[in-house]
Formats: sequence, C-alpha cells, structure tokens
Amino acid sequence: MQNTAREGTTMAQLTLRAAEPADCAQILAFIQGLAEYEREPDAVEATEAHLERTLFAAEPKAFGIMAELDGVPAGFAVYFYNYSTWLGRHGLYLEDLFVTPAMRGRGVGLALLRHLAGIAVAEGCGRFEWMVLDWNEPAIEFYRAAGAVPLEEWTVYRLSGEALADFAGKNGGTA
Repeated sequence: MQNTAREGTTMAQLTLRAAEPADCAQILAFIQGLAEYEREPDAVEATEAHLERTLFAAEPKAFGIMAELDGVPAGFAVYFYNYSTWLGRHGLYLEDLFVTPAMRGRGVGLALLRHLAGIAVAEGCGRFEWMVLDWNEPAIEFYRAAGAVPLEEWTVYRLSGEALADFAGKNGGTA
C-alpha cells in the first residue's frame, strides 16, 4: 500500500508492505527500540534467527508489516489471529506497533493501524485488539482518537519462563 503524507509543504511517500526475511535485522532493531521506549531495554531475547524462523515459517502464526517513508524504514507492526468463542470468529491481535522517534507525528502509526484494521475486516475478524501500558499516555490518546476503547474490567495474566515450565511440569505437560 502506498500513501502520501504531508510533511510541511512537501509530500512524503509512505509504503506499507508485508515483512520479508530480509527485514529481520530491521525488525529486531524496531523491537529493541520499542523495548527501550517501554523501559525494558534488557528484556529482548529475540534474535534475527528467531524472527526468521517464526515470522517466515512455512505456516507462520505471526505476521509483520513494514512501514517506509520515502524509502526509509519508519516503523513496523506484528500481529496474529486469536479466536472469540462468543463471536464464533477470529480476531486480529496487534502484538507490537512501533514508529521510530524521527518518524512520529507523520501519519505512519495511524496508517499501520488502519492497514491492520483493513486486514481484520477483509479476513472477517470480529475484533481488532491490543494492549497498551497504563503509563503510555501518548499511545492511549492515539488509540482513543482512533475510536478504540479500553477493556477496563479485564486483567491480563501471564505464565512465562520458569513459572510456565514449572506449572506445565506439575501435570507432566498434559491434560
């Protein structure tokens, strides 16, 4: 998808495209930039090899969109499909959306969000969801301006690392 974005008196060319294996280094750089922004710079364990193996597998379970402004990498989004038993339909879940600081305020994030909403509609998804840190006021304002509403009655729970392995091991990892 190509679009034009106003930049002062000139028009910038915005391109959104499916991520490709050759993008793994840039995707990892974006992930590291997001981790720094979210105050967790040492939390990234992913490598280029992880990204290539998971995003570009024969049957991937997650997908990436790259954003370029005038040919310069500007941001990315990673998403996957979840499922709603109440709707009886899949949903699109946005795992990460990141725009480099230099490219913010130029329509890149909004274009990525709209592009993903378009994928959700085209795929017949009943929902388009994501999480945002409660202190991230710029993102919260951005999402509210797009018409998204917070699900304030829900709390996210997570098992990971040793806690996940320990819990799975308590029952031999089977039901």
